[in-house]
Amino acid sequence: MPDIDLVTPIHPAPALPLRARLTPLLMPHRLVMAGLALAALLAIITQMEWSWLPVYLPKIGNGLLVTLLLLASSVIAGFALALPLGAVQVTGPAPLRWLANGFCTVIRGTPLLLQLWLIYYGLGALFAQFPEIRGSWLWPYLRQAWPYGFLTLTLSFAAYQGEIMRGAFAGLPRGELEAARAFGMPRLMVFRRVWFPRAVHRALPTLAGEIILQLKATPLVATITVTDLYAVITRVRQDTYMTYEPLLLLIAVYLCLSGTLTIVLRWLEGRVPSGH
Repeated sequence: MPDIDLVTPIHPAPALPLRARLTPLLMPHRLVMAGLALAALLAIITQMEWSWLPVYLPKIGNGLLVTLLLLASSVIAGFALALPLGAVQVTGPAPLRWLANGFCTVIRGTPLLLQLWLIYYGLGALFAQFPEIRGSWLWPYLRQAWPYGFLTLTLSFAAYQGEIMRGAFAGLPRGELEAARAFGMPRLMVFRRVWFPRAVHRALPTLAGEIILQLKATPLVATITVTDLYAVITRVRQDTYMTYEPLLLLIAVYLCLSGTLTIVLRWLEGRVPSGH
């Protein structure tokens, strides 16, 4: 394997001119699709009933905030758990490898809705049987539904991302690690400066897709009475007897969130150091 240059900085490729970046967007079929989408949007705005929207807008905002908090907290906590899950499957002792592999297999092999109900109705009923827990400072939180939704989403994200990180850690060329050790780096420094950043950089494109999937999984918490965005829209449908308008608004919000996340994660992907 050729030597790795750890001194010479790697300069990013020059950015394309603005005209070159806009040319693919101005192709005829894309202009036609954009025109059709704009016409459909105008028809939805002008031809449908939206008088209910100002009344429910505060509740929709609160539901959106709950959705974003669940998404952000479960992704951060799940990724923190996924790192040791991925690393231990590559370099850990056999018992820890088996436990990590078994956890990822069970979580990835069962429906998320089933996991949510088992944790909510199982742990919730179990905690209520202990007077010590009911009398502790934790009970005002444990009697609510959101901690169980957060725990379920975190474990699910950790299992999927842990398997991705396992592949990222295992796929790093061994020569790069050996070259770092040849420079006299201790094992912890090799992990911190070479192995970890290189693995994260390799996993970032897949991580972006997992975050989008996590966003689309958050409506399941409405089944355990967490008042997220989907639960608010369901309440709007029940109160107004409307079907299409609330659902179209829900689709629009999720599309905006997914598009924003995609742009932010692609921007982040180009700025995270690769460990070279």
